[in-house]
Amino acid sequence: MRDAEFGVVTRQFGLERTVEMYQWHRAGQGYFAGWSLEPVDSTGFAPGHANPGAFPLQSRQWRALRVTLDGKPLAGSAVARFGEWRSFRPNFSALPGNLSATFQPEGDGLGSAENPLDPQIGDLRVTWRELVLSPLQGRVLLRDGEWVLPDSPEVTAPASDAEDPGSEVVVPAAGGWLAVGALLLVFAAALAYRRRTRRRSASQQSSKPAE
Repeated sequence: MRDAEFGVVTRQFGLERTVEMYQWHRAGQGYFAGWSLEPVDSTGFAPGHANPGAFPLQSRQWRALRVTLDGKPLAGSAVARFGEWRSFRPNFSALPGNLSATFQPEGDGLGSAENPLDPQIGDLRVTWRELVLSPLQGRVLLRDGEWVLPDSPEVTAPASDAEDPGSEVVVPAAGGWLAVGALLLVFAAALAYRRRTRRRSASQQSSKPAE
């Protein structure tokens, strides 16, 4: 995902730019200055409390059109459930020259105020978030070539022990194969122990004198 205007890039599944402007707000019979995500209409405000109007930059969001897991598409419902928007501080080395003359680093983003501690009406503040997917191990199911949520309407109930389980496969996901391998090792050890116990019991039975 790339915000071409600022040269901000993330390798995650979504990118969001948030733009705020420092504006006048009405409070009862008075006014106060504060940050806002939307233009504040100052029509009717007292003289000296006019706001600039439309933002010169807009908040925007970009999302991956297609997410895959082990080469198979991941349903949008799974991305929506397990995706989390997290703030991050981009690398501003690719900031275009015209914007680098207007903005300076401020917190995790950029700001246009000459003094970030004393912003003026019309100053902008820009921050970014990225969409991160939490681990999917055991949380999604492969159905007809697509990873879906187990409780999705298109997923049928799991078959009973007496029936063919079909093509339902629980996703091992990243690191999942290690967990599966560990379970197989435990199962193999238990099976070997049972076999040794049976052989020992059979040997003891055969060594008893005949009556």
